[in-house]
Amino acid sequence: MNATALRTAVAVPADEVDNRAAYLAFASAYVFGHGSAMLAKAGVVPLPPWLPIALLGSGVVAGTVLAVIASLRAQRGASEARRRAEKLVGTAWITGFVALALAITGLSTMFDKPELQTVLWPAGSTIVVGLIYLAEGAVRGNALHYNLGTWLTLVAAATLFVPGAGFFGVLTVLGGGAYLVAAFLEPRRLAALAR
Repeated sequence: MNATALRTAVAVPADEVDNRAAYLAFASAYVFGHGSAMLAKAGVVPLPPWLPIALLGSGVVAGTVLAVIASLRAQRGASEARRRAEKLVGTAWITGFVALALAITGLSTMFDKPELQTVLWPAGSTIVVGLIYLAEGAVRGNALHYNLGTWLTLVAAATLFVPGAGFFGVLTVLGGGAYLVAAFLEPRRLAALAR
């Protein structure tokens, strides 16, 4: 289903961000990317090492593009103050991921353990995404987005206690599942706003 068909199924207020398509793309990134990493690490399915990263990356790129398009569309109908707040929250993505890259590089270099990156990138990225969703949810008054951010942040931090393939299994089920639940609930949220 394309973004236009998704938008026509529910009336979306002009200044509201419609996250349905982005949530589904991120769900596919988690389910197929982290899911294939889990299967490969558990030795269930022999996969080339690049495949889980490619599946995760393609879903993340698609989700990011869809999220940016939805946000820009909503900014056209928003007040000047709201547009300014959206731009500030938007720059948090750059700040968050630059800080994450520095932290992961520093930790893996300081302890001379490059293998730490295997868990720090997925968990750290999900923590950064979750924290930014918290900020976006607060700025937009979107409790669903805020709650999704809370869930992702806590789940990602907890995955660091899960050894081996289970690490990726938790991200697959609890991360990908959260995005699917959010995609299911988003039309209800939008319909309530349209009333």
